Amino acid sequence: MRFEFKMLGASACTALSLFTGLATAQTYPAKVIRFVTAAPGSANDYVARLIAQDLSRALGQQVIVENRASLAPEVVAKSPPDGYTILLNGSSTWLLPLMRRENYDPLEDLAPVTMAVTSPNILVVHPSMPVKSVKELIALAKAQPGKLNYAAGTLGAPPHLSSELFNAMAGVNIVRISYKGTGPSVIALVAGEVHLMFAGLGSVAPHIASGRLRALASTSAKTSALAPQLPTVAATLPGYEAETLIGIFAPAKTPAAIVTLLNTEIARVLNRVEIKEQLTKSGIEVLGGSQAAAVAIMKSDMGKMGKVIRESGIRAD
Repeated sequence: MRFEFKMLGASACTALSLFTGLATAQTYPAKVIRFVTAAPGSANDYVARLIAQDLSRALGQQVIVENRASLAPEVVAKSPPDGYTILLNGSSTWLLPLMRRENYDPLEDLAPVTMAVTSPNILVVHPSMPVKSVKELIALAKAQPGKLNYAAGTLGAPPHLSSELFNAMAGVNIVRISYKGTGPSVIALVAGEVHLMFAGLGSVAPHIASGRLRALASTSAKTSALAPQLPTVAATLPGYEAETLIGIFAPAKTPAAIVTLLNTEIARVLNRVEIKEQLTKSGIEVLGGSQAAAVAIMKSDMGKMGKVIRESGIRAD
């Protein structure tokens, strides 16, 4: 009899929890939502503002973008789990804690809503380089170990980790030359100060079109719809994949009904023809998907890039 009483109590608690969650979702949102993201002018900021405008209309409440740069994940992780503070940020959210101590755990303190968008990095070389394919680049790098270099901005950002993953999988030693961001890195490559770089499509597309840079391949697992004319690095190095990912997160313990509502409404926004067109023009592709899919992507990326980070001894400031 005591066992039955305990089971009944647990069922009652579960039912109460579900009822509370549903009741919360039915009244949500009742006030302004903060959409926390990276620095102004970044790809994250651009995507956040594009989504926020339509999401405001869909939810019937104002969604304001708040720029908190590198502090964005921590701000959201420490916010009340009520759906009124959400995060839009790239892979630094789950990879930076592998490179330095952070005041949050990406898997314990954040609840993924969706992996919103993705963008392939493009392997580009200065046109003076005597290579026209990934295979030729690897052969040249092996013939001249430590002589070739690549440009990269922020330590641990996708261009940097894409390059180090390439080094590891190709068995070459192409040396990193540090610049203050993607813009200066691209300028340096166009000027011939460095040999190559892995860069977001949007930042190098005009230079590829003008002939100031030569594109060799994209870093997506399969041929990208954004660059269908390019082969993939994976065609030469099977298993290579290093796309730029941008996800949306709520604080951990946010009611599941609210997370599901956000996932649904954000998917509707991202799949609007006008939004897709604007993203495509910027070299960004809609990814979307469930919360479970977002968690799987994070864990896979942490495993793959974590190995590169450990073996390369990468430590962020």
